[in-house]
Amino acid sequence: MGGNEDDDAFVRYGIDDRPPLGRSLLLGAQHYLTMVGANIAVPLILAGAMGMPESVIPRFVGTFFVVSGIATLAQTTFGNRYPIVQGAPFSMLAPALAVIGVVTANPPAGIEAWRAALLQLQGAIIVAALAEVAVGYFGLVGRLRKGLSPVVIAPVIVLIGLSLFNAPEITTADQNWWLVGLTLVAIVLFSQYLGARSKLFQLFPVLLGIVVAWVLAASLSVLGVFGPETPGYVDLASVAAADPVHLIYPLQWGVPSVTPAFVIGMLAGVAASIVESIGDYHAVARLSGMGAPSSERMTHGIGMEGLMNVFSGVMGTGGSTSYSENVGAIGLTGVASRYVVQIGAALMILVGFVGYFGQLVATVPSPIIGGLYIAMFAQIVGVGLSNLKYVDLDSSRNIFVVGIAMFTGLAVPKYMRSVGGADALQQGLVEVFLFGPLLGADVVANTVYVIGSTGMAVGGVVAFLLDNSIPGTAAERGLTAWEDATEADAEFTSAYDRFVAEDEPTRTD
Repeated sequence: MGGNEDDDAFVRYGIDDRPPLGRSLLLGAQHYLTMVGANIAVPLILAGAMGMPESVIPRFVGTFFVVSGIATLAQTTFGNRYPIVQGAPFSMLAPALAVIGVVTANPPAGIEAWRAALLQLQGAIIVAALAEVAVGYFGLVGRLRKGLSPVVIAPVIVLIGLSLFNAPEITTADQNWWLVGLTLVAIVLFSQYLGARSKLFQLFPVLLGIVVAWVLAASLSVLGVFGPETPGYVDLASVAAADPVHLIYPLQWGVPSVTPAFVIGMLAGVAASIVESIGDYHAVARLSGMGAPSSERMTHGIGMEGLMNVFSGVMGTGGSTSYSENVGAIGLTGVASRYVVQIGAALMILVGFVGYFGQLVATVPSPIIGGLYIAMFAQIVGVGLSNLKYVDLDSSRNIFVVGIAMFTGLAVPKYMRSVGGADALQQGLVEVFLFGPLLGADVVANTVYVIGSTGMAVGGVVAFLLDNSIPGTAAERGLTAWEDATEADAEFTSAYDRFVAEDEPTRTD
């Protein structure tokens, strides 16, 4: 298997390791807490856009956690088997909001506008996800692996890390900066300065950082120093008022509706999600002390993400994809155990059904989430840059490809946000280009807007096209060195190989 001694020395628990149950529960909770901000933010954004009643929102959020937990168990057991968490994707948020905007503007008669929008969203995700299943299990992503050199993968991972640098939890003008700083300083202190002194600090820097900041914020809230309008306020009363149990089941909102135009728009979100996941797979492999993912592993990973997107549509959420937050957690803690992530997935399912637990986690204020984002995503940026050790950095073509991919990956999404939405972009395409009517079609405008709004998708496409068209040797591009560090397809055993083929009787002639 590929990898290097430095990576292996850093990993405290490898992919197949099983720490003691008590320790695994805490480590799993740590993984869960790193993704809670994003997995709550997505349903809240969707609920707000739909005008969902306040009484329904807790159950809607709980559904996201149940889906996230089940999808994580499926991916770690039957998919790529990496220690990687699955959660609600930001990459599919733009087409989801577009669907909601159209439906709520002209809701059908006889049904609440929010429910009609959600059913259309479910139908679009289910059908678009079937395409992701095909892309995965037919091996299309695996066949692209030979064109995915470190020159392509490095900027994609870096852009994943930079994707939340301007998140409101970090950059809001009235943000509680001292609480953001306290969370960040605590995580850095535990992980980088005190880690060598205690195994507790080595393994739980993120959990300890969150707990320290939350306890202080909760104390100040109880004492009245923080009011309900203060960033950092912890509403402990909301925990007692939460519903004890949420009833969550398939088709709980009704039978999904399918509209072709919405499906086509959602396909762009699925494509952006695939690019992001490929970058996540490479990042988690590197942090886990493993070689770069084989074609077989990527095939099963993307295929399973497609199946879990279908499942998320049936359950009534906004999709499912690999979560970059937890990749960063592996980098900070050195805990790459699949078993730990599965324990965290079980906790997610529990939190989804039990209202008290979910509400307690929801009291973690946005400044603490912001400090967490800085630590997690900065780690991912570093991992992305470390992939460049395989390439010839004296090569001007490599420097050019990496530089322009990263620049466009930051600039194009910023432009898309400035445009104002897919409708405004559509009008601009009609007015500016010679073939305006073609480029201004709904399907084209929505696809361009969704992919163009996703930095890692823009950077990945630009890097892939340039790296595979500008002349360069395999050694120059890092393919020769990376091939030695890539796991062989035979090193990955699929669920079929482990659960079916092993039980089949050996045939003798």
